[in-house]
Amino acid sequence: MQSHESHAWLWWIPLLPLIGSAIAGALHLATLRARKSDPQASAPASLAPWIACGAMLGAFVLSLQGFLALRGLEPAARHLASTAHQWISMGGIDVDLGLVLDPLSSVMTLVITGVGFLIHVYASGYMKGDPGYGKFFAYLNLFVFAMLMLVLSSSLLGVFIGWEGVGLCSFLLIGFWYEKGWPAEAAQKAFVMNRVGDACFLIGSFLLMRLFGTLDMKTIADTVGSAKSFTDEQALHMSLAALFLFGGCCGKSAQFPLFTWLPDAMAGPTPVSALIHAATMVTSGIYLVVRLNPLFAASGWVLPVIATVGALTALIGGSTALVQRDIKKVLAYSTVSQLGYMFLALGSGAWAAALFHVVTHAFFKALLFLGAGSVIHGMHEEQDMHKMGGLRKHMPQTYLTFLAGAAALSGLPLLSGFFSKDEILAHAFANGGLYYGLWAVGVVTAALTAYYTWRMVALTFFGEERFDHHHVHPHESPLVMTLPLMVLAVLSILGGVLGLPPVLHVPHLLAEWLAPVTDAGNRILAESHGEHHLSHTLEWILLGVGSAIALGFAHTGFHAHKEGTAQDEFFARKRPSLAAYLGDAWTIDSGYARIIVLPLRMLSFLIAVVIDQFAIDGLVNGAGRTARDIAQWSRRTVDGSLASYALWMGAGALAISALWMWS
Repeated sequence: MQSHESHAWLWWIPLLPLIGSAIAGALHLATLRARKSDPQASAPASLAPWIACGAMLGAFVLSLQGFLALRGLEPAARHLASTAHQWISMGGIDVDLGLVLDPLSSVMTLVITGVGFLIHVYASGYMKGDPGYGKFFAYLNLFVFAMLMLVLSSSLLGVFIGWEGVGLCSFLLIGFWYEKGWPAEAAQKAFVMNRVGDACFLIGSFLLMRLFGTLDMKTIADTVGSAKSFTDEQALHMSLAALFLFGGCCGKSAQFPLFTWLPDAMAGPTPVSALIHAATMVTSGIYLVVRLNPLFAASGWVLPVIATVGALTALIGGSTALVQRDIKKVLAYSTVSQLGYMFLALGSGAWAAALFHVVTHAFFKALLFLGAGSVIHGMHEEQDMHKMGGLRKHMPQTYLTFLAGAAALSGLPLLSGFFSKDEILAHAFANGGLYYGLWAVGVVTAALTAYYTWRMVALTFFGEERFDHHHVHPHESPLVMTLPLMVLAVLSILGGVLGLPPVLHVPHLLAEWLAPVTDAGNRILAESHGEHHLSHTLEWILLGVGSAIALGFAHTGFHAHKEGTAQDEFFARKRPSLAAYLGDAWTIDSGYARIIVLPLRMLSFLIAVVIDQFAIDGLVNGAGRTARDIAQWSRRTVDGSLASYALWMGAGALAISALWMWS
C-alpha cells in the first residue's frame, strides 16, 4: 500500500467541483445584486459555465492521472490513499476522514467526471438565458462533488455523507424550476423516498459496526474475505447488514419498491436528468455492493433476493416505458429497467458485469437524455412524441447521434449495450436453478427494451410532422450542445471493447482491472456454490439469442410506429385497462398514494383540524371566552348607581331569608 502522505492530491478531485460550485454561487449572488438596478443584467452569471466546466475538466484530468498511476503498479498494490485527519475516536471506534483510489473508484471517478464534463458543456448551451444560470451550475458542481466524495471515501460514514449530499443536490436540481409547481412536488417525492432508503443504509452500517467494530470498507471486506468461517450469529448479522444496505440501494438506485421517484425526476432540466440517470446518483447503489462484494457474497440468501428484485424492477420499468408518450419519461423508465439489470448482475455474483453495464449505460443513457433535450430545445419545450414526427430532416446531427444511443440501449449486436447486457444474462443463466427464471425475465425485458427504444425513434424522427407549423419551428441545436452528443455517440458505439465475451478469446479489460477488488467475493462464491462456466457452444447460442431478440423487436417496434401514432391509439382502444395499468407503472405509484399518502393526509386533517383546531383550540379559546363573558357581566353590575346597589342588596337579603326559611 502506498503511503497516505504522498497522495494528498486525491483531495483535489472532489475539491475542484466544490470550489467551482462556490464561485458559481457567488456569481449568481452578484447577478442578483446587479438585477436590482438592471432587471436584465446577467454578466456575472455568464461566467458560471466556464468556471463549472473548468472545474470538471480539472477533476477529470486528475482522475485520469490517478488511473494511470494505478496502472503503473502491480495489481495487488493498486491502492492510493490519503487521510486528512482522524474524524471520530471514541469507545474504541476510529473513523478517519480519508480518500481511497483503487481500480473500482478510479472507474467511477472517470465516468463521473468525464461524462459529467460533457453534460456540463451541453448545459452551458441548454440553460443559456435562464434566470438561475449561475445557480444551476453551482448546484451541478455541488452534485458532482458529493458523488465524488461518495465513491472516494474510505469509510461507510464518508460514503453516507456523499450519499446524503447527492440526495440534497437531487432535491435542489429536480425542483430547480419550482415556480411551475410539479417540479417542486417531484423534488419532495425524491427526497422523502430516498430517506426511506437512507434509514436502511444506517441500520446496515450500525450492524456492521457492531459486528466488525469499524466502518472502514476495506477492513470489512478484507476481514470477510480472509475469514474461514463465521458463527451462526455472525452470519445472521452479516446477512441482515447486507439486506439493509441493499434497502438503501433500493432507494438511491431506484429499485422496487422505491423506484417511483426516479421517473418523476425528469421534472428538472434535461442536463439534470442526464446527470442523475447516467453518471451519478443512481449508480451509487451498484458501487456500494461491488465495493462490499465479499460481504454480499458471504451473506447467502441475500444475493437471490437482490437478483429477484433487480429482475422484477427491470420488467416493471421496461413494460411501463412501452406506453409513455413523454420522450423523457420513456428514458426515465428505461433507466429504472437498466438499473434492474445491474442488480440482476450483482445478485448473480457478476460484479464486473454490473459495473460494465454502469459504464456503458452512462454513455448511451447520457447521450439519449441529452439528445432528448436537444429535441425538446428544437421543438420549443414540447416533450410529447405524439406531437413530433419527421424531425430527422430538421435535426440531422441530433438524429444520427440519437440513433447510436438507441442502438446501444436496445442491445444491437457489437455495440456497447449488447456486450454488457448479454454478459449479465449469461451470468444469470450460468447460475442455474432460480436464475433460469430470472434469465427468462431478463430476456423478456431485453425484447421490451428493443421495442420501446425504436418506437421512440420512430415517433420522434420518422413519419408525418404532427406539430403545429404555425407555432413550432424545429431547428438543430448549437454546436455546444451537439458536440457532447457526438463524443457520447462514439463512446456508446465503441464502449463494448471494455468487456468482450470470453468466447472471442480476448481479455475482458474491465474484469481484469477490477480483479483486486472482486477476487475475494468471487472466491467466496466459488467455495460456497462452486464455479459456473458456460461452454463456448452455449455462449454462442446465448449471444445469438440476444442478437435475434434485439434485432427482431427493434424492427417490430420501429415499423409499427414509423407512420405515426396509429399503433398506440389502437392499443389504447383494444386494451384500455392494460394500457392504463402499464402507464401507471403497474399502479405501484398510485397504490402508494392510496394506501400511504391518503391515510396520512386524513390523519393529518384529523390532528390539525378536528383535534387541534376544534378540540384543543376550542377548549382553550372557550375557557378564555367564558372568563371574558363573566368579567363583562361582573363589570356591568358595578356601575356606581345607588339604586342598583340597593336592588342587589335587597335581592341578596331575600335570598338569605329564603335560604334560612328553607333550612
